[in-house]
Amino acid sequence: MSVLNEQAVPIADDALPTPGGGEKKHRPRHVKGTRPGWIVYACLAAVLVGSLFPFYWSLLIGSGDSYTIRDPNMSWIPGGNFFANAAKVMNDPAVNFWVALWNSIVSSGLIALSVVFFSTLAGWAFAKLKFKGSSWLLVFVIATMAVPTQLGVVPLYILFSEMGWTGQLGAIIVPALVSAFGVFWMTQYLRQAVPDELIEAARVDGASSFRTFLTVGLPAARPAAAMLALFTFVSAWNNFFWPFIVLDRQNPTLPVALSLLQSNYFIDYSIVLAGVLLATIPLLILFVFAGKQLVSGIMQGAVKG
Repeated sequence: MSVLNEQAVPIADDALPTPGGGEKKHRPRHVKGTRPGWIVYACLAAVLVGSLFPFYWSLLIGSGDSYTIRDPNMSWIPGGNFFANAAKVMNDPAVNFWVALWNSIVSSGLIALSVVFFSTLAGWAFAKLKFKGSSWLLVFVIATMAVPTQLGVVPLYILFSEMGWTGQLGAIIVPALVSAFGVFWMTQYLRQAVPDELIEAARVDGASSFRTFLTVGLPAARPAAAMLALFTFVSAWNNFFWPFIVLDRQNPTLPVALSLLQSNYFIDYSIVLAGVLLATIPLLILFVFAGKQLVSGIMQGAVKG
């Protein structure tokens, strides 16, 4: 006996059988507005052109001669003098290019590693460890970012002068070992990236606070730490003000060394911009090799979050 009061189940159109037998194949449906339009691509192209134009302009002037920048009929095709101009920069005894390059690599690398480690450690404490006055202490750390760097130049110089560190690389590394912005950045990230249940499970297994940080906190903080390391390295690489004050011409960093190219009465901008391009090439190489790791780390953190 058939049951007449069964509820009718709606059947989708895609699931209806075709006259020739079998079921109709599902067709992908494109939702309107899910793909960017030509306006988005046009804006991105404009930003890309605007970002690459300074590099092309530096290459254009750096591959010419001393009269290229003053030529009203200047060609927009790079010339053939770039390698000759770059050789002049690297072989100039007043610039100490190779010493400056090594100093920039060592100082920027050490500063980036130190800022990432100490910022992650402090961010872990502020985000996951409960102690009295943590909120006010974090506010104090953030408030230090409002203090201009120029206010500490004179006391720092007097301190390092009494210690005998003026002219040495440690004078620009030690003041930058910790970053208030890095502490704030890692605190905000670790608050959302690490569940409290993982910390409780590690403590149940007998792990100490520092062991929990090494096994739970550091792996979870990798996406934010990679971005912080990259930005810190670039900032330390481009830093000019404090190294210009505390270092001398025999032991400079790249920005300080390149400034010596403009100390003459006649400034050859083809030489200057060739040196600028030489100082930019290591950063471009860093972005090429670290770009995939940075994006993959961010995507991994987004999926896990």
